[in-house]
Amino acid sequence: MDSATSEPPARTPLGDTAETGLKIVIVGGFGVGKTTLVKSVSEIRPLNTEEVMTQAGIGIDEAAGPAATKTTTTVAFDFGRISLNDRTVLYLFGAPGQERFWFLWDRLFSGTLGAVVLVDTRQMSDSWYAIDRLEHHNTPFVVAVNRFGDDLAAFSLDEIRQALSLPRHVPLIDCDARVRSSGKYVLISLVDHLHELAMAREMTP
Repeated sequence: MDSATSEPPARTPLGDTAETGLKIVIVGGFGVGKTTLVKSVSEIRPLNTEEVMTQAGIGIDEAAGPAATKTTTTVAFDFGRISLNDRTVLYLFGAPGQERFWFLWDRLFSGTLGAVVLVDTRQMSDSWYAIDRLEHHNTPFVVAVNRFGDDLAAFSLDEIRQALSLPRHVPLIDCDARVRSSGKYVLISLVDHLHELAMAREMTP
């Protein structure tokens, strides 16, 4: 099996020397790939709160593109973990995408170092609320476009930036949430962005 997409071990103990936990939230529309991203990068088997979709959700929990075949949905949040080094651990929280669960977002944003907004170009408008809430909370974020196979050439990054009215200083990158190396690149891009913001604040008189 390709190591880039292989399953994480069922249990990876947290090191005794770990003393700092950093919180990252992954947000976006329903069915955009948040659960998949957490699962692909986590060093532990992720905690998820997925439930089987029923007829009661017809017309409410609607997804486009490949997600249209979804049979389960996140009803609280996903949780994963990455050990950055012996002392620092990154905790990942994937937020539910449906509008009826948006009330959970403000609590998930509490204490967050930064965020990833995951975008599917087939349902780009679903990303507006996520961006708005992050800006409201002054939470730094990057935007990652989850490319699903035949979606590679659908829109350029410049077109997506314009459609989302995204400022030039906000990083915008392509990714494939199913691939571990791609997911890690997204998180590295966020950490780099946070470092640049911190350096800029230090240089401001």
